[in-house]
Amino acid sequence: MLLTLLVTPALCSLGFWQLRRAHEKRELMAQAEQGRAQVVPLTADNAAMLNRYQRVSVSGHYDSAHQVLLDNMPSSHGEPGYRVLTPLLLVDQSIVLVDRGWIAMGRNRAQRPVIEVATQPRQLEGTLDELPRPGVRAGEAGIQPNVWPQLLNYPNYQDLQQLYGRALQARIVLLDPNASDGFERIWQIDVGFGPERHVAYAVQWFGMALTVVIIFVAVNLRRIET
Repeated sequence: MLLTLLVTPALCSLGFWQLRRAHEKRELMAQAEQGRAQVVPLTADNAAMLNRYQRVSVSGHYDSAHQVLLDNMPSSHGEPGYRVLTPLLLVDQSIVLVDRGWIAMGRNRAQRPVIEVATQPRQLEGTLDELPRPGVRAGEAGIQPNVWPQLLNYPNYQDLQQLYGRALQARIVLLDPNASDGFERIWQIDVGFGPERHVAYAVQWFGMALTVVIIFVAVNLRRIET
């Protein structure tokens, strides 16, 4: 009986957790769909209030001398390479990192790809997103003072603040695929597997919980009969 009382709530808890994950992913997908419907000007004042995957327009100029290469970023076909983050200096003096897409690594990490970009004033459009995050973070990002472009392994916002200061906005902008001065850009909503699979997993957990209860009832009824 004690085992049943312990196992059944645990299985149900896992089922409800899967249902919550399904709900969260549905909300994220709906948020992305809503964000695509309207382009909003991005400023330091509204950056924190905008949802992830909101389409934005932003005016400023690239700082080509202080770019970041995100290491361990495969292409859409699984080829090794980097994603290129270029700081855009906005007219309100804040900084937003623009993800200009994926570029091949080359022969080795010592031979950096050519990522220079013109620094004239420009207006561009893109989609707000968060920095890529690993399944398990191992070690430091690898910041090297005064070395550009920086080659970093899954940096977080605090890591990048060390490089760019407090004017750095927390989110990055995924440059539109049809914009100039970019590399490979095949952007997708980062939800992992879809909400349907979470629901399927929830059904499995609830089914296991029901099975445990049925077995418990059947065993005890048999004892009563004997």
